[in-house]
Amino acid sequence: MFFFIVAVSGFFLGIKKHSGGMILPESKKGTSAELSDFLPLDSLQNNANRFITEYLKESNPSEIDRIDVRPDKGMVKFTFKSNFYEVQLDGATGSLLQIDLRRSDVIEKIHDGSIVDYYLGLESGVFKLIYTIVMSLALMLFSITGFWLWYGPKRMRKS
Repeated sequence: MFFFIVAVSGFFLGIKKHSGGMILPESKKGTSAELSDFLPLDSLQNNANRFITEYLKESNPSEIDRIDVRPDKGMVKFTFKSNFYEVQLDGATGSLLQIDLRRSDVIEKIHDGSIVDYYLGLESGVFKLIYTIVMSLALMLFSITGFWLWYGPKRMRKS
């Protein structure tokens, strides 16, 4: 069952940029590709917090996980720790370009087992560590024994 989950989630992660925005939201374009035209990050962060708070109708702003600055697109992308949404802002004006769900983050957490840590609130990532070790050792064992089951009879026939 775990190998099936890894295979299916790996497939979706492999096609995320070619899913037409279904798995990973497409990056929008801002008004200026000049980094010198961008607003300061703290202003953009305040805007992102305001937009996500209004969108999700929450009273407290979400804690920011990552800030992805894309000067070539004139856009700054904010992702959050407590949810799977992203806010894309125009870097020069601070206006909202898009708020969308990052399904790829959910799929990635399923793929590497950290979804269990996320829902149990385990900051250490202990489940992900154990899951990764067990799955990688099992895959190596299956590969070695599979090769031997294929190669062994060939060797026996030759002798």
